[in-house]
Amino acid sequence: MKEYEQELFEVVGYDKEVADAIVRPNITYWKDAWRRLRKNKVAIFSMVTLLVIGLSCILIPILSRVDYTGQNVAMTHLKPGSQHWFGTDELGRDVFVRLWMGGRVSILIGLLGAVVSLVFGTLYGGISGYFGGLIDDIMMRIVEVIVGIPYMIVVILVSISLGKGLPSLIIALCITSWTGLARLVRGQVLQLKENEYVLASKALGASPMRIILKHLLPNTMSVIIVNTTFQIPGFMFAEAFLSFIGLGVQPPYTSWGAMAALGQQQMSYYPHELLFPAVAISLTMLTFNLLGDGLRDALDPKLRQ
Repeated sequence: MKEYEQELFEVVGYDKEVADAIVRPNITYWKDAWRRLRKNKVAIFSMVTLLVIGLSCILIPILSRVDYTGQNVAMTHLKPGSQHWFGTDELGRDVFVRLWMGGRVSILIGLLGAVVSLVFGTLYGGISGYFGGLIDDIMMRIVEVIVGIPYMIVVILVSISLGKGLPSLIIALCITSWTGLARLVRGQVLQLKENEYVLASKALGASPMRIILKHLLPNTMSVIIVNTTFQIPGFMFAEAFLSFIGLGVQPPYTSWGAMAALGQQQMSYYPHELLFPAVAISLTMLTFNLLGDGLRDALDPKLRQ
């Protein structure tokens, strides 16, 4: 075959600059998701805000010279000032330090609840969706029974059995919280298990658990991450509500919900005791939801450009 020199030919209708602009860079899925997330200013602002809140909850109670349980009956219901930035409560305790100490408990409950829901709900939904048939029917009927039980009844029963406090509160919230994620993962696995790479793994003799852990669950990770991000503020709100009605965190420990419950009693005369924990709860939940919206947009493969 006769070879032609490249110099003898000219490419017509090709613009290298236009072609480079059209062709998408060859980057991984997670790098592309991070690139799109960085363009979302609201999500980045929410991430920075959550980082500041988290660091404040960790460092301020450690660095402060004031004990969050310290009482001074001579300095009760002080308004915000230079000595006590957020004022004091009915026992003369510094609201500023207690706010960040309560944030530790509220955020910890949100994170622990989300992690437990993530692990159990993901595995449960993955197993149910992969095996299908009778196993799927039985597992989903169990989920429907659990969903049908109001979580308030579960909290009351656990509180009666284990007593009021942080451990019983976390257990009660985690008993019913994983069902939504389990259903979501099951639906994703039902769609993915017929793909070629799953069939190839079966042909090569891979065990069902290996296929679930190595192939199916990683491909649902974007959905799991977004759902977990939305669950954290849900747990925080549930803790705040239960502490507000007296079923949550018990003294001497505190949380934003417990502080709001005490501040509500003094709202008419000392509104600052309710204002600061209410703002903390609202701001944290709002930033988590905004970050979840940003992650949902960034991790959606349909929105890749």
